Amino acid sequence: MITPTAEPFFFPGSKMGCLLTHGFTGSPKEMRWMGEYLAEQGFSVLGLRLTGHATKPEEMIRMRYADWMHSVEDGYYLLKGVADRVVLIGLSMGGVLSLLMASKLKVTGVISMSAPYKLDDPRIQYAKAASETIKFIPKGDGEPGAGWFDKDAWRGQVSYPENPVRSVAELDALMGEMRAALPKVDVPTLLIHSRNDSYVPLNSMEGIYADLGTDDKEMMWVTESGHVIPREPAKAEVFPKAVEFIRRLEGKK
Repeated sequence: MITPTAEPFFFPGSKMGCLLTHGFTGSPKEMRWMGEYLAEQGFSVLGLRLTGHATKPEEMIRMRYADWMHSVEDGYYLLKGVADRVVLIGLSMGGVLSLLMASKLKVTGVISMSAPYKLDDPRIQYAKAASETIKFIPKGDGEPGAGWFDKDAWRGQVSYPENPVRSVAELDALMGEMRAALPKVDVPTLLIHSRNDSYVPLNSMEGIYADLGTDDKEMMWVTESGHVIPREPAKAEVFPKAVEFIRRLEGKK
């Protein structure tokens, strides 16, 4: 059963579609405000739920990164039922998936927020083996919600309270797939990262930018946000920027 308020969402609109993908251990709720904003601009919007998310942590443990790729692929073809063109928009692992799948699907552009380039923790190589005995690890050392600017949004956030260790190993493998695919991404790409992101290394955006195959690429830094940009005050500048980016693509043949 999907956690209440964390359901996938769909808003029909124009022939320009926006496929929104949430982050690791998160839920479609992370992307809901952005989805509503884009729908108000007239776009068709689908906010998908990655398999194993927004239910029980034990379900996420059973999933492999290919399952998450298939979730995006399924969402893409559902959205193509009403839209001629699709822009992939993702947060964190959703950004990783959006960048990776842009090399495999016929898309018009990509918007990636808070996406990690790679995990620097040397212990990551042992995650798969360790998961046999350690199922979950804490998300961070600080107080819960410490990295959030909007505390009300944090209190309403739907995500698993801990990171499944087996899933961390899958995330690491997924990022390897993304890094290999970045030179093949040949569509316009907008990268967004917060200077106050305490969850993903700040050099991630530059690493992704440098490897992208497209020349039509842009980096946007924000400050009024922690990691979950679409739920933070920075959305006031990020959402209009996203619309400007998509409108430009609408004019391209």
